[in-house]
Amino acid sequence: MPKIVFLPNEEFCPEGMVVEAQEGENLLEVAHNAGVEIHHACDCSCACTTCHVVIREGYDSLNDTSEQEEDMLDKAWGLEMDSRLSCQCVVGKEDLVVEIPKYNLNHANEAAH
Repeated sequence: MPKIVFLPNEEFCPEGMVVEAQEGENLLEVAHNAGVEIHHACDCSCACTTCHVVIREGYDSLNDTSEQEEDMLDKAWGLEMDSRLSCQCVVGKEDLVVEIPKYNLNHANEAAH
């Protein structure tokens, strides 16, 4: 069972967190189920960048990015080579290390899950 390490983030998980996930699970849902309330202004429809994360380890084990996700990522604050939209990530067989950027372009913050 893959482990997901969420690095410390002042707003979402100040202490950081390690959780287990099932292969095939959605990364954003894994985060929310663990109490890491990453923003998701478009309700996971790949129409914004509020759930932008950087995959520090395990990137290659995730599903491939779609053209739509790549287009949205071009608009993300702090884009890096290993950036993904967490709502589009499907957990693979490997452990992941996930960094939630300090800032995002969230104009309408969703209520907690």
